[in-house]
Amino acid sequence: MSDSQGTYDVEAVRSRFPIFSREVHGQPLCYLDSGASAQQPDVVIDTVSQLHSDQYANVHRGVHTLSMESTELYDGAREKVRAYLNAASLKEIIFTRGATESVNLVAQSYARPKLQAGDEILITHMEHHSNIVPWQLVCEQTGAVLKVVPINDRGELEMDAFHELLSERTKLVGLVHISNALGTVNPIAEVIEAAHAKGIPVLVDGAQGAPHAPVDVQALDVDFYVFSGHKLYGPTGIGVLYGKESLLEAMPPYQGGGDMILSVRFEGTEYNALPYRFEAGTPNISGAVGLGRAIDFVNEIGIEAIAAHEQALVEYATDQLSAIEEVKIIGTAEHRAGLVSFVIEGVHPHDIGTMLDSYGIAIRAGHHCAQPVMERFGIAATARASFGMYSTREEVDRLVDAVKKVIGMFA
Repeated sequence: MSDSQGTYDVEAVRSRFPIFSREVHGQPLCYLDSGASAQQPDVVIDTVSQLHSDQYANVHRGVHTLSMESTELYDGAREKVRAYLNAASLKEIIFTRGATESVNLVAQSYARPKLQAGDEILITHMEHHSNIVPWQLVCEQTGAVLKVVPINDRGELEMDAFHELLSERTKLVGLVHISNALGTVNPIAEVIEAAHAKGIPVLVDGAQGAPHAPVDVQALDVDFYVFSGHKLYGPTGIGVLYGKESLLEAMPPYQGGGDMILSVRFEGTEYNALPYRFEAGTPNISGAVGLGRAIDFVNEIGIEAIAAHEQALVEYATDQLSAIEEVKIIGTAEHRAGLVSFVIEGVHPHDIGTMLDSYGIAIRAGHHCAQPVMERFGIAATARASFGMYSTREEVDRLVDAVKKVIGMFA
């Protein structure tokens, strides 16, 4: 959405999100927690409501009108995801419960059957727990070893160490596109190219990537890419696994039952074709439909325009907060997106979050499911302001003013 001068019209964008009509503690809501869950625009809310009010029925199972309509909407959502990622085929788009389940699916269905004792999985020190624990589990199950690429004091990957850690024992590389704790934008194209030169597949955790940057899985040549709907202005409980068709075809089912079968007999079961082989049970129909509508909305505004708007906010917030003597920014990578994490000397981040809430400002306070990152920087937690397409400079100003008040109260 642009104004008559062709610039990004954030107020027009905000007007499409009903949540911003409410107040918190007598103040207009200042929502700076989009990294945890983005708010939903009116069209997503209305689309899901209409589905439940007028069109709801189970999909791929009925010949009656409601089932046919629901099926068309559900299947249409898959095509919207495919186009958003520029995947080559609908067979490469698997609906899951979220990025977490998508990583677990790859760990158990792709990696576990291939791994042997002494094999290695390579991840990074800035990963979300959801891209650490599944690999720990599969290593425990197979005798494989988890290796970790270190990060520097700015929160950037030490690429020399990455290249050194790649070896004939490495069977998969998993890394985050954009760090949820630091905002670091990783050089995923370089990582993928280096890994592929040694025949090693790569999984990218795009939970923070897909909402904040254009993603072209074919141009990247990435093997697996995962993200969650609720961070992309859609409903919770829906996520996506993109996988190259050749890899998915060779993977055994992750769960059994429902739409993942063609025929079942006690002597054996014939599994369904892609993508349904990995979608056991009744799917999250409204979640998928809502995600599809969210992608429509993002496309209407333009992901490049959203990314540029958010980048300007990150730079502005970093400058304003860095000017406060008691504030320290955690994560100062050259390439950052989406958020600013910080600490205040002598004030616990949970106290920061509580005090800011009293001013109507919603931020995240904690380890952000990235405890190894916190340990790397010698802290227990950070306060995190994360931005969305609807965030404004005025909200950053409110944040900065409130941070100064917090410092004054604890001084």
